[in-house]
Amino acid sequence: MKVVQINRDYCKGCGLCIGFCPRHCLVLSEDINVYGYRNSSLKSDAKCTGCGICKTMCPDIAIEIMENKEGSGS
Repeated sequence: MKVVQINRDYCKGCGLCIGFCPRHCLVLSEDINVYGYRNSSLKSDAKCTGCGICKTMCPDIAIEIMENKEGSGS
């Protein structure tokens, strides 16, 4: 399973990832990063497939798609 990781300090909250997510998994957080921007975050009930569109659209290279190692029996 793939998971989205957003680097809060790179994100400027432009919303491109939010607008292009086909499953509407991302929202603009209420939290403010060290530069004073509200950053994007994954919804708690998100059904993200790890398609990577958000990563492709991010102009700040703030998004990574990672393999979730949780529950992998090792």
